[in-house]
Amino acid sequence: MNKINEDKGEYNFIFQIPQILYSTLVSSIINMILKKLSLSEKQILKIKLEKNVLIAQEKANNIKTCLKIKLISFSIISFLLMVFFWYFISAFCSVYKNTQIILIKDTLISFTISMIYPFGLNLFPGMFRIPALRDEKKNKKCLYKVSRFIALI
Repeated sequence: MNKINEDKGEYNFIFQIPQILYSTLVSSIINMILKKLSLSEKQILKIKLEKNVLIAQEKANNIKTCLKIKLISFSIISFLLMVFFWYFISAFCSVYKNTQIILIKDTLISFTISMIYPFGLNLFPGMFRIPALRDEKKNKKCLYKVSRFIALI
C-alpha cells in the first residue's frame, strides 16, 4: 500500500513481480492438494489390474469409501477456501477502494502465469525424452532418466 501511495496510484509492474510469483506459488500448492483429494484414476486402475474377482470387489468397496471421504473433504475444503477468499477480497476492496484496479491487474497476470507455466513444465521433460526415445543407443538412457526426473518435479 505504501509503494502504491508513493507511486501516486501508478501501476509499478517490476515491484509487483514478487507478489505475483508468491500468489502463483501458493495457488499451485493449493491446487496440488486439491488434486490429491479429487483425482482417483490410480485407485480405479488398481481395481482394473486385479485378476481375482473377489479381491477386486473387496478393493472396489474399500476404494469407494475412500473416494467418498476424499470427495467430501474436497467439497468442504473448496467451499471454505472460496468463502475465505471471497470475504478477504471483499473486505480488502471495500477498505482500499483505490487499489481495485491494481488488484485486478495482479490477478489477471497471476492467472495468465498459472495458465502458461504448465506448458513449460510439460514440454521441458518432452524435450529430453523424445531424443532419448528416438535413438536406441545405450548412451541415451541417461537422457531418458533425466526427463523422468524433471517430470516428477
